[in-house]
Amino acid sequence: MLDTLASVRDLGRLQEIASVFVRHGFGDLVRRSGMAGVLERAGRLLHWEHVEERLELQPPARLRRALQELGPTFVKLGQVLATRVDLLPPEWIAELGQLQNAVPPLPWEEVRPQLVEDLGAEPEAVFARLETVAVAAASLAQAHRAWLHDGTAVILKVRRPGIVEVVEADLRLMARLAEAVESKLPDLRRYRLVEVVRQFRTSLRRELDFAAECRSAERIAANFADDEGVVVPRVHWAWTSERLNVQDFIDGIPAGNLPAVDAAGLDRAELARAGTGIVLKMLLEDGLFHADPHPGNLFFLRDGRIAIIDFGMVGHLGERRRLEIARLLHGMVVQDAEAVADILLDWSIGGEVDEERLESDTETLVDRYRGVPLKDLRMGTMLSDAAGLLRAHGLVLPPDLALVIKAFLTLEGFGRQLDPDFDMASEARPWLERVMLRRFAPSVLARRGRRGLAGMLELGAELPRDLRRLLRAARGGRLGARIDIPTLQAFGDQVDRAASRLTMGVITAALIIGSSIVMNSVGGGGSGNGWLMALGVLGFVGAAAAGVWILYSIWKGAHRR
Repeated sequence: MLDTLASVRDLGRLQEIASVFVRHGFGDLVRRSGMAGVLERAGRLLHWEHVEERLELQPPARLRRALQELGPTFVKLGQVLATRVDLLPPEWIAELGQLQNAVPPLPWEEVRPQLVEDLGAEPEAVFARLETVAVAAASLAQAHRAWLHDGTAVILKVRRPGIVEVVEADLRLMARLAEAVESKLPDLRRYRLVEVVRQFRTSLRRELDFAAECRSAERIAANFADDEGVVVPRVHWAWTSERLNVQDFIDGIPAGNLPAVDAAGLDRAELARAGTGIVLKMLLEDGLFHADPHPGNLFFLRDGRIAIIDFGMVGHLGERRRLEIARLLHGMVVQDAEAVADILLDWSIGGEVDEERLESDTETLVDRYRGVPLKDLRMGTMLSDAAGLLRAHGLVLPPDLALVIKAFLTLEGFGRQLDPDFDMASEARPWLERVMLRRFAPSVLARRGRRGLAGMLELGAELPRDLRRLLRAARGGRLGARIDIPTLQAFGDQVDRAASRLTMGVITAALIIGSSIVMNSVGGGGSGNGWLMALGVLGFVGAAAAGVWILYSIWKGAHRR
């Protein structure tokens, strides 16, 4: 890790991270992961005292506070972990779900120079009016309201100056710390921290690119072009870039402001049904969905339309994945445990799977919903329970499915907040049936047939040439088979290293004995015996070098294990 921490800034940040975890009662994790040793060797001190009051909190609450204190990158990591119902139990998910991005906005004087650079002109020249006080601020950006010269109200989402450097430094440390934790704490390997950090790095870098966010917004807007009840803010590309997002301002009621919804005379039940239809269309029909559909990203217009904002986090689902989700939910509703187990096995990423035990546990899970009326089924809870089943078996969901489950949980909670009698299962049932029937549609069957026929024709066209190459290799004696057995290869490497050490040991012993004989045979102090004396000394030096090599080889092997 010292090689990786090439700058003083990284060492300072590592010390800050370690200190925060120590203060929140995770000192044992700091010691066992190697952070404390690295800092001590670098001359940095950690303060291990004054943690008693925090130890009264439960571990999930302490972790949430630690991540909140460490800043935007770690807050984002906590929010991503809050979607991983396949990795963390419900109490951890609930606690991490409380992490908020809200932070004080930067003064206008710090934001303005970057804005001038991105606009290519003075903001006062581009906009007829611009509010210098931010209307909202988050860890990565802050928003200012402005008006174009034609009177159109817009929102300027400005990336915080210098945030990329901070995020990249944290991502470097996260990657190294995840590797250290997995190598030194075997009991935490099942959380697959290295893979989680890798996916998080990709997601966060995409979220920092506001132009990519706007492209996602336009794609989703195109998917709802025929639905007048859905509003996606228009992008103004003349001023939009990687660091600046300029979109139409949405003058609506935040979905979480229920008193304002009632005061506007809007029908809560209808809004819940319409909002559910929007998200289900994105999930099960379009395959491109808003991965964070919480009430803060939804607005109700006074004419009953629903506006969606903030497309920094989106998910992608292929046709096959959408069908699998529909089959899983349908299997749980109709109590088909075998179908549910098959889908879970297809989804699972990880080690060995005891299929019989998984099917038995799936039967128990499905039986829990047997006889429950459709209106009482909680689809988000059902998906969460299925993910928990994978977690119990040490398996992991693909990242896109973790986002889907989080979206379902958020959607169902939002629907019941608007309408206590909201029936998610009944709303989703037509969508599930359409997805499952679509695979038998003539156009889909024709497409599959064309694809399969094209594959068979291509295989047939290549077959003569492949057979000719195979026969040519057989005649030339170049045909062979290779079998790789990792455990056998590792055993062979160990035997090879042991043989090398044994050989060097024999050579070392021979050098010592031979040099001793030569040294003892040197008589008198004549110059004729000088070369024998030099030969004996050289033999002892060679023996010492071989001994050092053997000791280093043994130490390196033990360190590798």
